[in-house]
Amino acid sequence: MKIRAAVFYEPGVPFAVETLDLGEPQAGEALVRVAAVGVCHSDWHLMTGATKHATPVVPGHEGAGVVVAVGPGNTRLKVGDHVALNWAPSCGECFYCLHDRPSLCGAYIGPIWAGTMMDGTTRLSKDGAPVYAFSALGCFADHVVVPQECCVPLGNDIPMTIAALIGCAVTTGVGAALNTARLRPGSTVAVYGAGGVGLSIIMGARLAGASRIIAIDTHEAKGEIAQSFGATDFLMAGPDTVKAIRDMTEGRGADCVFEAIGLPKVQEECLAAVRPGGMVVLAGVSPMGSATNLPGAIITRQEKTVTGSYYGSANPSRDFPLYADLYRRGLLDLGRLVSRTYSLEQINEAYADMLGGEVARGLIVF
Repeated sequence: MKIRAAVFYEPGVPFAVETLDLGEPQAGEALVRVAAVGVCHSDWHLMTGATKHATPVVPGHEGAGVVVAVGPGNTRLKVGDHVALNWAPSCGECFYCLHDRPSLCGAYIGPIWAGTMMDGTTRLSKDGAPVYAFSALGCFADHVVVPQECCVPLGNDIPMTIAALIGCAVTTGVGAALNTARLRPGSTVAVYGAGGVGLSIIMGARLAGASRIIAIDTHEAKGEIAQSFGATDFLMAGPDTVKAIRDMTEGRGADCVFEAIGLPKVQEECLAAVRPGGMVVLAGVSPMGSATNLPGAIITRQEKTVTGSYYGSANPSRDFPLYADLYRRGLLDLGRLVSRTYSLEQINEAYADMLGGEVARGLIVF
């Protein structure tokens, strides 16, 4: 079938909206009509060259849609299901899946980074040549074919824009607070970066009962946004940020500091901002090949913990429905994340707005 999709060719070249060919779903796969896709910084890492990937590739990994066809051997889905798309599918059988770490699944990691399906081929093509899919999805397109494990059914009462956000930003951020950090009531928290993931961390921290939530960003406009999501304080990033955090926490530093940007220099600052015995959670994705200098003597002598949080340490089959239910009950105000919507043809405008720092989350809506 013919579809319309945004295609990335090389760093610095704007996304091109083109007509591609999409093959039929094969065994264990599903065809999904995409309804909404979040405009996330992880896709922009392709544009800057921070993330390397086979090209041409269709970006987009924060999506939701409706199942319109399934391939042979489907055991999970039926036509008409409203699904949030999971960009870290899992086999359910490997060491990591059996130890409740499905986002680290060993079976899918190769195909995900190759941009192919499990059989090593692509369902996307242009003029007979393969086109790859980013993060197992490639959902900056009006239709996608994905492994059935990428589809997590949610109730039809969940708006597609909300389902899309659950597919990445919400799960990454709320999960970092609840699953990775396991915040306790009364905790003091600092969050570096008030984009979609950072704002979701703030929501998760608030849900966990944090008493003080300090948001830090380089854009002044993010202050009001962060506080509307539950931040108690906002700081403009600068040379005095760590001192300000310590001043707010009786000189100690925050109990838990989250980095939601992916910049090594910021990650290093987070270690200075966390108290002795506290935890730094790295939820932002750093450029490939970059390195972070974290002094081992300080980590040892002050018993500071530094940990990664990939996809919010989530089990999407469990956590997607949980976050959807928390939204239904008014405990996660996910609708507030949707700042602006765009057509697919406006994708480059959407990323310009994201980089400008004035939106919580923009979405492509079909």
